[in-house]
Amino acid sequence: MTPTPPLGRDEIVGILPHREPFLLLDEISELVPGERVTASYRVPEDGWWFAGHFPERPVMPGVLIVEAMAQTGAVAVLVEEQNHGRIAFFAGIDDCRFKRIVSPGETLTLRCEIEQVRGPIGRGRATAHVGEELAARGTLTFAVER
Repeated sequence: MTPTPPLGRDEIVGILPHREPFLLLDEISELVPGERVTASYRVPEDGWWFAGHFPERPVMPGVLIVEAMAQTGAVAVLVEEQNHGRIAFFAGIDDCRFKRIVSPGETLTLRCEIEQVRGPIGRGRATAHVGEELAARGTLTFAVER
């Protein structure tokens, strides 16, 4: 049975294998299994990475923005009945671009549209926005553990 948005962290933990401090989604607001998903993540003021990235100018690392986009796409794939309880691993990141700095206290709106799935391998186009501003985009390739 597909959960109906909005989904909070408790429901997200039921779909994704990620846990604190690496769970980078707070809510799912739109979900069409195997097709698209929209999520949000409020960047914490005290995120564990800010102590070193950067002490004088805290910035959410780009790699964590990409990870949040990937977790968003993983929800669309792992919520499907045949993938329940599995793990979606990164297989590639293409055409990734960062367009704006993401700071503590800002909220990322994350979207992923699944473009193609062949067996356990798939690809999705993902974006991360702060308000109306594009923060990052990329094409993510994943492999679902079988």
